[in-house]
This record gives sequence, C-alpha cells and structure tokens, in this order.
Amino acid sequence: MTSAEAKRILETALLCAQSPLPLREMRVLFDDEIGADSVRMLLDEISRDWDDRGLELVALATGWRFQSRPEMRDYLDRLHPEKPPKYSRAAMETLAIVAYRQPVTRGDIEDIRGVTVSSQIVKQLEDRGWIETIGYREAAGRPALYATTQQFLDDLGLSSLDQLPPLDGHGPVQAQALAALEAQASLIDDGQASLPLDEAPETLAGAAPAAPETEPPAGPAPEPAAQAVPPDTAPTDFPPPEQP
Repeated sequence: MTSAEAKRILETALLCAQSPLPLREMRVLFDDEIGADSVRMLLDEISRDWDDRGLELVALATGWRFQSRPEMRDYLDRLHPEKPPKYSRAAMETLAIVAYRQPVTRGDIEDIRGVTVSSQIVKQLEDRGWIETIGYREAAGRPALYATTQQFLDDLGLSSLDQLPPLDGHGPVQAQALAALEAQASLIDDGQASLPLDEAPETLAGAAPAAPETEPPAGPAPEPAAQAVPPDTAPTDFPPPEQP
C-alpha cells in the first residue's frame, strides 16, 4: 500500500466518523500493518493538505477529527439559526473552577465563589458530560471530588488540560477562569457567547440558606421588594491558581 492510498483511507474514515477517532482505531483500518508513528506522520500530512480549506484536522483528548474552522461559524449558523441551550453564569463559574482547581469538592467551590452551589448546577454539568466524580476526600462526610472529563476537552477543542488558557492573575479566581473558558471558540460555539443570569440569586456565604429550588406556585407573582440591595461582591483574596 502506498502512502497516498493510506492517506486516502485515513481521510475517508475521519470524514465519515461521528466522533473523534483514537489512534488505535485508525491502525485497525490497516489491520495493524502500519505502526503508530507512521499513522501520526500521515495525519500530519493530511492536516497540511487541509490548511487552505474550511475544515481542519485537530487532535483532541479522545482522538482526531475534522471540524469547521472558527471563521466559518457565521456562515454555518445560517443553516441552523436556532439558538443552542445556554447555561447560567453560576453554572459556568462552577465549571471553570473545577477545570482550573480539580479535583475539588462542592465545599472548595463554595469557598472560592463565596456562595453555595446548588445540586441542580452540579447535576446539569454532569448530565452535559463536562464533570464527573473521580473519588471522595478523606474528610468528614467524605465529600465527592469532581474533575472535568474528556468530553469537556473535546468540546473545547483541546487534547489536554495543559492547553487551557492561562489565568491573568487579576480579580477573583472564578472570574479569571470563566473569562479563560469563554475565550475557547468551541465552548462559545456551544452557546456560551452571552451567559444569562437565569437562576435565583445564590446564598451568600454565612447568610441564611436559600429555599430549595422548586417549580413556582400558580397565581400572580409576588410584589418585588421596594429597595433591592445587590449582594456583596465575592471575596477576591484567593491564593494563586494551581496548575492543572
């Protein structure tokens, strides 16, 4: 088999795949007659072949895939004008803290954000496939330890946590981490360009716990308070972020 034939087979498999292809699956295409180093060399050649096209070949956490280039988004959105689901700022800040401080417990997240983290937020991120429980801390109550998943990396177009944008060192940790995640084109493509504050206000640390989240009762909405006072800003004197 010539190099050109092998490239053609790889290119076809990658274009037809519905999920990233790991190296071991690509070797199956050739009945393991081509080594891993040769497959990587062919992938590099294919990537260069597509330099001037609307698609690019990228290496992700779970394998290789073709995806549209960021500059193509405006045109592709015209085919699918419906808006993708969006997540609240609280959910995205929680995700950002997990990404940059993992493994962390809910208590760790609450200490950083200065507010409680609802079970609904954690479940939403787990259902999306972005975080998972990887163990339990040997402490009172054995709280769950959360970390990001390979799906999280794939959705951000990254192959490892080392490729996360660095924090700028200014302001609250959660604000830095959220800004860094928003800078990732793949996450913005998933509908995060503008994050709505669509949750009830969270409980400030040290204040009385908020009532459990339930469906609103039927009937007219209660009158708003005459003078609403915004919650205090979350503390900003956090230790410098750790490297993942």
